[in-house]
Amino acid sequence: MFKRIDRLLIELPMPSHPDPNGASAVQELLGGKFGEMSTLNNYLFQSFNFREKSKLRPFYDLVASITAEEFGHVELVANTINLMLTGTTRPGDPDSTPLGPAKNLRMSIHFIEGGQNSLPVDSMGRPWNGTYVVSSGNLIFDLLHNFYLEIGARTHKMRVYEMTDHPTARAMIGYLLVRGGVHILAYAKALEIITGVDVTKILPVPRLDNKAFDAARPWEERGEHRRLYTFSDHDYQQIARIWRGTHPIDGGKLEAYAGVPGYSGPIPELPEVPEEFAPGVSAEDLQRIARWLSQQAGM
Repeated sequence: MFKRIDRLLIELPMPSHPDPNGASAVQELLGGKFGEMSTLNNYLFQSFNFREKSKLRPFYDLVASITAEEFGHVELVANTINLMLTGTTRPGDPDSTPLGPAKNLRMSIHFIEGGQNSLPVDSMGRPWNGTYVVSSGNLIFDLLHNFYLEIGARTHKMRVYEMTDHPTARAMIGYLLVRGGVHILAYAKALEIITGVDVTKILPVPRLDNKAFDAARPWEERGEHRRLYTFSDHDYQQIARIWRGTHPIDGGKLEAYAGVPGYSGPIPELPEVPEEFAPGVSAEDLQRIARWLSQQAGM
């Protein structure tokens, strides 16, 4: 089962301006074939379906712990999209066309199906679907697929980074480039233990170091590219039997940590959007709800 913490993995910078078309591109990192919903659900179902856990415990622990981190990645990308959409339109009388600015944007569904918020779709509005999940039951096949999936995710992050200079998007992508690199290396090391094949020799793919990105460089400097977390207080400790040795690019020591990272950020407080009827709770409704809650609490 999962334990949820009401924080983001990192603090996202609050934007001074919207970038709705940039948000459309970032949707690929959420609901695309190589997006965070795909990495999450691939590892989630592989962890559910893992056979002979007792004999292959380090590999199960690896997939399970990365699954938990991916929940946080989905949350981070979704909140980034929300912040990039904030401020695109303005409140007003329905006849003043308050949602007019959305008419010619790349993804009007952000403003029609959603209330200016993230959706489980890719950058073209196509819905994420379960055919993106590989859970074959064969450990080598699944690990090799995960390695490929993370490289595809890295490629797409690099391209979207180059599409938008929005500070919220770049902060998120810079961090995820570093954490995704950890997952690439983790699956590579797992494959080497099982097969004897050192696939780390082909890294990085694409052939560009994370340090080339301003938003990724601070996370590399603090060593986050060498740390793997269990995302559990007491379980999944055997990741350390795989995540050991040195980093193939900078030679630093790989470190396995119990629990979650020692940093985090607040969940953004999204303002109401009256022109979208979101959240659609009036001041009178709020007063009535507050009175009801007070009565229930005996206040």
